[in-house]
Amino acid sequence: MEARFPHFSQVEYPDWAALLNRLAEEAQRSNWHGPLILDEIPYLASVSPELPSVLQRWIDHEAKAAKLVVVLAGSSQRMMQGMVLEAEASLYGRACQLLKLSPLPAGHIGDALSIKEPKRMVEAYTLWGGVPRYWELATPFEEASAAADRLVLDPMGPLHEEPQRLLLEETPPALRLRPILDAIGMGDRRLSGIASRLQQKATSLTRPLVNLQELDLVMREVPFGESEKSSKRALYRIADPFLRLWFTVVAPRRALMAAAPSSVRQRCFSKAFSALIAETWEELCRKAVPLFEEGIDLGIAGPWGPARRFWHGKDSEWDVVSASLDGTRLLLGEAKWSAQDVTADFVYKSTQELIAKGIPSTCRAAQRVEYALFVPRLPKRSQWPFGDNVHLVDARSIMEVLRDEAA
Repeated sequence: MEARFPHFSQVEYPDWAALLNRLAEEAQRSNWHGPLILDEIPYLASVSPELPSVLQRWIDHEAKAAKLVVVLAGSSQRMMQGMVLEAEASLYGRACQLLKLSPLPAGHIGDALSIKEPKRMVEAYTLWGGVPRYWELATPFEEASAAADRLVLDPMGPLHEEPQRLLLEETPPALRLRPILDAIGMGDRRLSGIASRLQQKATSLTRPLVNLQELDLVMREVPFGESEKSSKRALYRIADPFLRLWFTVVAPRRALMAAAPSSVRQRCFSKAFSALIAETWEELCRKAVPLFEEGIDLGIAGPWGPARRFWHGKDSEWDVVSASLDGTRLLLGEAKWSAQDVTADFVYKSTQELIAKGIPSTCRAAQRVEYALFVPRLPKRSQWPFGDNVHLVDARSIMEVLRDEAA
């Protein structure tokens, strides 16, 4: 403020109202319209509970008269949303834009970490997710297990306590939700399994799971074609790749991580990492499907609706299922991840198995069924013994589509 309004900092302000009113006067006098950005609002409000009400009166009067653009920012999602979305909140109805900052699209991680090979981009995204801070800490060209040990597994690593920090950052702290994340990380993804591990009634976990979804820490997954609200076959997954890795590898082994040497920690990581990559690969393939457009070199012209998995008891499962927006086509896909390059024979066998499954029971007959096999890298073969409704998609194509996701 001193840089914009000389001598502004040389006055003692008895309260927030005095400071903000002086600011509005100076802004109006100099014809300055901002933006004025007040960051860490949840922390400020925790030590000055009157602040939201003061801001309401100031925004309605002095800031409005000065035509100030005001931005309120904070990292506690629940408190920020509560200040502007709840009907009884002080700032309800005042916001003209609500900007929820999401993780960066996966397609940008190659630029951030100087990675050229798309397959390695998927591996890096499995480790770090889309949070820029984690990308900053990662070292380009460092082996995944070494990077994970240095930053995450080692008790002295800067990200070793990251989930705890994220839960504490919420206002009020969300630490009571931690046991649910531990249970999901250990493999319990159904409500009944989570309740059994925590020795609680399933009905008592409904609201905590909703809270975790609202915080973008957990995603609720239902089979394609079933209602998200009424489906009884929902699975719960940790939403962020980095947190998924932490709760799978670190959380169940805290004592081991504290006592074991680096080589042992890295073996624990390597044992779990391949399955985590496969899970992230599936997720990225599903995320890319609605972004397929006419004219791009994927062979699967859009537009497609959101893609989901399909499962039903002992019936066949599909990794990727989507319907075209006009309802005339159905896309069925399998996401295959392998540390080694896939062969032409592997592609042929996998595609035959995909076609032989038929279609999911919840899908109505479509005029045309498209099949897609998603692999890290395409094998070398100029022609494939399939019709024009069978498509091969590699990691390069997926990461390119996801690079344009934000646009």
